[in-house]
Amino acid sequence: MAITVEATYENGILKLASPLPFKEHEKVEVTVRVKSNWVEETAGLLKWTGDAETLRDLAEDVEFDPQEGA
Repeated sequence: MAITVEATYENGILKLASPLPFKEHEKVEVTVRVKSNWVEETAGLLKWTGDAETLRDLAEDVEFDPQEGA
């Protein structure tokens, strides 16, 4: 069984956002990765050659939001 749960790293400890569905003392394997965001995950779809921060700025700019003109 594989599950994904959000956690926050504070003072050397991972604090889970929700409880895990395991029995007490059950052995598990843990893989930790930094949570990505939609801009980083979709950056390659546009053949973008710039950096992720500039793309994020453009994507989040209300001037380019199609819903703002509605």
